Amino acid sequence: MDTVRYGSTTLLRYTTPAASFNEALPVGNGRLGGMVYGRAGEERISLNEDSVWYGGSLMADSSGARERLPAIRDLLRQGRQQEAEHTAMMAMMSSPKYMHPYQPLGDLMIRMEDRSGAVMNYQRLLDVSTGIASVSYWKDGCRYIREYIASAVAGVLLIRLETEHPAGMSFGVHLMRRPFDGGSRPAGHATVIMGGDGGGKEGVQFQAGVRAVAETGRMETIGDFVAVEGARAVTLVVGAETSFYHGEGYGQVCLERIEAAAATPYAELKRAHAAEYGARYHRMEFSLFSGKEERETRAEAELPTDERLRLYAAGRQDPGLEELFFNYGRYLLISCSRPGTQAANLQGIWNESYTPPWESKYTININTQMNYWPAEVCNLSECHEPLFDLIERMLPHGRATARTVYGCGGFVAHHNTNLWGNTHIEGVLSTSSIWPMGAAWLTLHMWERYRFDNDEAFLRERAYPCMREAALFLLEYMTEDDEGRLLTGPSISPENKFILSSGQQGALCMGPAMDGQIAAELFRACIRAEEVLGGDEAFRSRLKAALGKIPPPAVNDNGTLKEWTHEIEAEADPGHRHISHLFALYPGQSIDIHAQPELAGAARQTLMNRLAHGGGHTGWSRAWIILFFARLQEGKQAYDQFRQLLTSSVYPNLLDCHPPFQIDGNFGGTAAVAELLLQSHGEALELLPALPEVWPAGRITGLRARGGCTVDLEWREGLLCKARITAGRDGPVAIRYRSGRVNSSGGAVRCCLHMSCKAEGQAAEGNGEGLLCFEARKGEVYDVEIKLEVRKGG
Repeated sequence: MDTVRYGSTTLLRYTTPAASFNEALPVGNGRLGGMVYGRAGEERISLNEDSVWYGGSLMADSSGARERLPAIRDLLRQGRQQEAEHTAMMAMMSSPKYMHPYQPLGDLMIRMEDRSGAVMNYQRLLDVSTGIASVSYWKDGCRYIREYIASAVAGVLLIRLETEHPAGMSFGVHLMRRPFDGGSRPAGHATVIMGGDGGGKEGVQFQAGVRAVAETGRMETIGDFVAVEGARAVTLVVGAETSFYHGEGYGQVCLERIEAAAATPYAELKRAHAAEYGARYHRMEFSLFSGKEERETRAEAELPTDERLRLYAAGRQDPGLEELFFNYGRYLLISCSRPGTQAANLQGIWNESYTPPWESKYTININTQMNYWPAEVCNLSECHEPLFDLIERMLPHGRATARTVYGCGGFVAHHNTNLWGNTHIEGVLSTSSIWPMGAAWLTLHMWERYRFDNDEAFLRERAYPCMREAALFLLEYMTEDDEGRLLTGPSISPENKFILSSGQQGALCMGPAMDGQIAAELFRACIRAEEVLGGDEAFRSRLKAALGKIPPPAVNDNGTLKEWTHEIEAEADPGHRHISHLFALYPGQSIDIHAQPELAGAARQTLMNRLAHGGGHTGWSRAWIILFFARLQEGKQAYDQFRQLLTSSVYPNLLDCHPPFQIDGNFGGTAAVAELLLQSHGEALELLPALPEVWPAGRITGLRARGGCTVDLEWREGLLCKARITAGRDGPVAIRYRSGRVNSSGGAVRCCLHMSCKAEGQAAEGNGEGLLCFEARKGEVYDVEIKLEVRKGG
């Protein structure tokens, strides 16, 4: 393939306005979101506020489930599939069946007085390095410029309109009402507001408003419009607040926030946004080029992003586009998940539908978890916080569900939750609903946070209490079979089905592989947490005893990993998008290429079998496959899947295409790039463990590793040339690097690692096999150099 260096690695660029939501550009401050269409004559910005959900909290647990559980388990053990699923449907499904949706706030419309005439030199941009979207064009010989900023500092959206036209510009600004709310109305000078609710007194109440601040010209309210006449520069301040955050005072808070921003000069608001956003975004830098000359070559060839995507799909190499996709994922996470906001849902915060796919809620059998896979490794740990808040909000509901449905203590959740943290069995499908592992998986994110930042107070006060209750539920819920194995059940392998020897298809079962893998990961994490914190020795002993009875991953006769514990005739869909039985490979850590090469080989065979039958056809599934291959340290396979992700699973605005739009594939793709370059789940920091050959030279700074290290890497000609490790704690650090290279005569390239620390005057040598160990001190910087020599005879 030809290699062409196209455009910016931080800039989405288009030469036409967006024709649809999937072409619009997202801006967000964590809580407020907007999709910018960039239309010259009649601009539309679709608005969201992350707590605007329809309806309210639900008490929907089935009170008849508990007494039927033993019978359902017996039916499954006897192979009476239809009877088991029929009984479970009647006894266990909740009422009401479905959770309520996350909904739009409305639309902001800007209607120019003069909408006639041609627009020239049009550009629509999103700079992910500044968090600013913009539109510029020429009309009647004069330039028009707009900027769109979602300011976390001010808590509002800002739209700045400027023109060089001597007569200025005239337009009306309008908040488009939701179809079932009361519309908008004037609220003081150059201000209109819009109020509504999410479905009666139980729903979230909200108020949105917009105020215009013009530096020249006239402003007034006409009807429910803010009218601006003859202005050369105008700032629109858009705010929204809800009863979820502020109780009955949400309306007053909305007006106060708008007023405070309106009283601040735009230049000051912009500077404050740039500083606050930049402090997060610029912790990392990723470049697939080394050297000034190549950077300049890239800058010479600016192409629109949609054109770059088209050429990429036709086979062209565009490393800059791959960098951009990585950077875009970090931008999106900063923009939709910050301390004090809600967790990122299926669409992040950007949803235009009042009846969105899957209610735009939190699907916690992989999708919500994938949203947060890049948070720690990509140095955005604080963006993880809203997920922890959601878990804690789920905790009391999960305790009630555990008691009512299962007769167990502890904390359980199923495959979906919502703003209020409801945990009941949701939906009616046997392939997805009865899956009691949502809480267990989510709490492992809290354990991962501890592993990255070593914050013992967080472990004691927030993480371990949730982890312990999730583990307690499993200890009481799991049952032993005739072989002494400890199994979950009734449960499922998420969204997949099997075929029995009788020809019956089923989903409900005892002991699907994923459940055992999650339970084992959680029990090991709880045991380790107990060792760190000191505490309940009896509980630790229970965990250890149970861990020994959970069946480990097992291999089928065809060399693939088993997805179900019981015997099946075949998979109903061998190319299924969920690959749940590889949880132990990623994000789990119990299948390790170094420690369990046989199981790693079976995992690879599983992947190849899935792909041979059309697997990876959704964006998030493709992203997960990249991560699997990264853990298997197969750079070529991983890159092939990464390329496929960008070729067939993104929209023109680079948002993930399930289809429809789901944001999880963006975050999974970003996490996958990081996993190709650094892994820390094992006993050592693995440097460039799955570097694709098509990325021969590059540099990445600011990656985070478990143990608290920050890692910078640089490589040339496919070989690591330097690494810098900033220690996050006192203690031993182990580094592994294996080039995987052979020379022209077939000799293996041997790696010799050398570490030095100027501050300590410390030095260490590796073992000549690519492994280096040394004692580190928190805050110190350690430089690692790599020397290569050829070992004769292979």
